[in-house]
Amino acid sequence: MLSDGKLQTEKRAGKLANLRAALQANPRSADGIGIGHTRWATHGAPTDGNAHPHVDEMNRVAVVHNGIIENFAQLRMELEERGCKFRSETDTEVVAHMLSEQLTEHNGDLGAAMRPVCRRLEGAFTLVAISEDDPGLVVAARRNSPLVVGRGNGENFLASDVAAFIAHTRDAIELGQDQVVTITADSHSITDFDGNPSEGKEFRVMWDAAAAEKGGYPSFMEKEIHEQPAAIDQTLMGRLDTAGRLVLDELNIDESVLRSVDKIVVVACGTAYHSGLVAKYAIEHWCRIPTEVELAHEFRYRDPIVNEKTLVVSLSQSGETMDTIMAVRHAREQGAKTVAICNTNGSTIPRESDAVIYTHAGPEIAVASTKAFLSQIAAAYLLGLYLAQLRGNKFADEVADILAELNTMGAKIQQVLDGAAEIKAFGTSMADATSVLFLGRHVGFPVALEGALKLKEIAYIHAEGFAAGELKHGPIALIEPGQPVFVVVPSRRGRDSLHAKIVSNIQEIRARGAVTICIAEEGDEAVTPYADHVIRVPQSPTLLAPLLTTVPLQLFACAMAEAKGYDVDQPRNLAKSVTVE
Repeated sequence: MLSDGKLQTEKRAGKLANLRAALQANPRSADGIGIGHTRWATHGAPTDGNAHPHVDEMNRVAVVHNGIIENFAQLRMELEERGCKFRSETDTEVVAHMLSEQLTEHNGDLGAAMRPVCRRLEGAFTLVAISEDDPGLVVAARRNSPLVVGRGNGENFLASDVAAFIAHTRDAIELGQDQVVTITADSHSITDFDGNPSEGKEFRVMWDAAAAEKGGYPSFMEKEIHEQPAAIDQTLMGRLDTAGRLVLDELNIDESVLRSVDKIVVVACGTAYHSGLVAKYAIEHWCRIPTEVELAHEFRYRDPIVNEKTLVVSLSQSGETMDTIMAVRHAREQGAKTVAICNTNGSTIPRESDAVIYTHAGPEIAVASTKAFLSQIAAAYLLGLYLAQLRGNKFADEVADILAELNTMGAKIQQVLDGAAEIKAFGTSMADATSVLFLGRHVGFPVALEGALKLKEIAYIHAEGFAAGELKHGPIALIEPGQPVFVVVPSRRGRDSLHAKIVSNIQEIRARGAVTICIAEEGDEAVTPYADHVIRVPQSPTLLAPLLTTVPLQLFACAMAEAKGYDVDQPRNLAKSVTVE
């Protein structure tokens, strides 16, 4: 911050509470300008010295940075040869020293100093800087990393996400690639890295500050789990025309191109990858188009076969997942059409894709994704149904019937949530478990993977998801007395052979001493004799079942982590958006 025109910094490793305590012990006055950053360690250990902001030797300029400067070692060596002394192990500090040098060359003009610095940097970065030479001014720049401007009344803001300033303003500007923005309390200006005037994309945030607050829940994660009925309804809202046909207004790709698609590739990471696996079952069943699901960080490195008849669908809550951005860029270079399924308006992936389906799920604050996962699945269902309708794989009445079922899912999710207290009590009782396994078949397999991921993310225990048919091919060796195993049971009203087979799986693992926890439809009594615990979900069509069967696993993981005393919203070593490769 700037106080009486002088830079003052305070930084602490660890939780924000450590910084708050330091500021309470040593209060600072500010001139109405300041910068701050919470960041996981990428260069150097998580120490006070490596925390942000970083300053130059003269304490003239301070900078915070999100991302990775890939050529920092070369730049640091050049600076050290010119006599610069470094205080940290970070890549960010090179920027502070470079800005200081450029400030001298540009007579204290921080905006002019930022541009040549950015031209020297390689990698992904958002930079925000203040200087004693330009009090009342904040300068920021971005490449491959998110940055938005909040436009208030007599005040302006910079952040990586609108949730940071939504309590003050809903009017925002999304910065484009390789742009520099300068803000004061009542103005802003944007240029590219060469100094040419540019414009950002203006938009208005439609959700309010209350959406980014906990609303009486003990954690954002639990709040967001309970917001899932509304999130699904928002994703589905306004998708029918007056004739009852499914329309996707954002999908502005020529219909002839979509009819010619002969392969779909879904690219995503983490939880979004699991939603893509669910989407594969639905899209192939409804559209009869071969569909592959790829981890985005592997996609472009294996020389994938994509061309002008390939549709690449990217899934990302933030729209800033760097691996997914690079996968989309590679797909476009090969001539493929790209569709983004995303929750964040104006973010990089939708902007760089040919079309987008926004999920409209509202802000997701907790690191472990919940409502974004279900919303991505729902949006992927819409895409699959739209393609089936467009290509003639489904008649209009068939699409309407599936949409009608889909529109009941919000209420059915709420039925599951009505039993949340019982599921959470069960999760609390399992707090001492050191390993939990998850089994599923068909669309239940991605659900099993997602259930395991949630436990890894927030409860820090060993958890694995398996296709139930793989049991005898190895995983059954893990079963020993007392081993908890969740089983996602398919509907008896679908392929009956699948239900019978998974009941056999349950019998096999229980005979070896496993504690079996079955997620089964209401009325399915065939599993009761072999289950130690049964969690019931409403009946639904097989392909839509993941919207229901995932919810108990989210609640279970949340309860177990809370019982172990962990911060479920900010699990260790993880960030909400992985904006570097």
